[in-house]
Amino acid sequence: MTTAGTSTRTAKEEGSIADIFTSLTNEEHNVLPDRFTNLKKELWNDGMVESWREVLASLEPAVEEVASKGSDIVPRVSYDDLKGGLSQEQLHRIKTTGTVIVTGGVPKEEALGWKQSIKDYAAANADRVKGNTFPGFPPDNIQVFEIYNSKAQTLARTHPGLINTQKFLLSLWHASDPNSEVSLQTPVSYFDRLRIRQPGDAKFTLGPHVDGGSVERWEDKGLQKVFGNILKGGSQWKKHDPFDVTPRIGAKQDLYHASNACSIFRAWQGWTSMSSTGPNEGTLRVLPMLSLASAYILLRPFFRPVNPLSDSLKFADWVPDLDSPTFPGSSIGKTQELNEKTHPHLKLAQTMVSIPRVEPGDQVYWHCDVVHAVESQHRGLGDSSVLYIPAVPLTIHNASYMRDQRINFLAGLPAPDFPGGEGESKFVGRGSVQEIQTEEGRRMFGLEAFAPNPENGLSSDFTQRVNNVLV
Repeated sequence: MTTAGTSTRTAKEEGSIADIFTSLTNEEHNVLPDRFTNLKKELWNDGMVESWREVLASLEPAVEEVASKGSDIVPRVSYDDLKGGLSQEQLHRIKTTGTVIVTGGVPKEEALGWKQSIKDYAAANADRVKGNTFPGFPPDNIQVFEIYNSKAQTLARTHPGLINTQKFLLSLWHASDPNSEVSLQTPVSYFDRLRIRQPGDAKFTLGPHVDGGSVERWEDKGLQKVFGNILKGGSQWKKHDPFDVTPRIGAKQDLYHASNACSIFRAWQGWTSMSSTGPNEGTLRVLPMLSLASAYILLRPFFRPVNPLSDSLKFADWVPDLDSPTFPGSSIGKTQELNEKTHPHLKLAQTMVSIPRVEPGDQVYWHCDVVHAVESQHRGLGDSSVLYIPAVPLTIHNASYMRDQRINFLAGLPAPDFPGGEGESKFVGRGSVQEIQTEEGRRMFGLEAFAPNPENGLSSDFTQRVNNVLV
């Protein structure tokens, strides 16, 4: 599997991270087609009025709690404690907030070495990029680099500290159908870019958003099942289980082949720090109320204020909206974005909290449904640098993506979900198979076949199907 092949996916257009975020381009959300009015009516049931009332009532104390605790609400655990086993209270906090910081999984000097290696790699290849313009955002002073295949990223993706952390995070999920074709004990690699954000930057203003689709949340039949309890009406929204993997396996998060849109099932998004970075230093912000925020986001398109000029958040001042195609913060081919106007009850100015200070080698993860953002300005003194590395389980679809990702890796091309072009194909010193020293690491990259292991969710039939799509 270490030979080059032909990708089954059409390469996406060249570009940058800005292509999927209106908050980076100051675009207006596009007006959705009339079919979205019909979609609302198809999904609607009268019980959703009661759901809306209950969700709004539940948001009031939740908003107050987050606003009062601030960054302290984000759970932090050590890598050693994670390996030894966390308490039920710790697990509850992680699952409720949908976020966690894991400290100490990678030695500080090793993480700093990765950053220096990336800087050297970029400098060595500055004259080998198309048009002599290094790809990234913003183009005049890059903070987010379109680099996917460096040696440092290869080493980080296969580092035991990251792999073991990902196994723990995937263990928090479960399958409501025991026959679901997934191994939550087997993380696989999903290539993403990196950030080296310099002090003073105010252009990488990534606003509050949720990845994994926009209008797809309501339009895709699979995602309708994921959020099915929220849409059933009454108090059923409380039964929503964000950690049930079964309905996620067949869901389609990228119906429009959008550049930068994640097309696989990615249980946890995450990054590994390569700097000492704290609040106000260009770091991550999260909305730490996983299930409740999801319920609000899913119900929001079905309601509007009685008076469009009013800023009242009272239940009595909102009514069903079934005659317009409006899905606030949603656009075709973009991510799901949120702000104080589109989702006012979340009071994002108070509830989007910056994560506490992290050191080089610390890992930060957030559930795939968590609302997150990046601080609008870096007011610190040193760079804010991360490698984006998520926790992704093995499924048939994920293995199919991994096959094409492997092909692109061997050719030095961008990962299939990301802006295309020649990427690093002409670069010297990029990552290679030689950097992957373990059998587990090679399997994570799709470079070796998987072996049956029923105890780890790898039945003979499932393993054979995975291996067949990897060829």
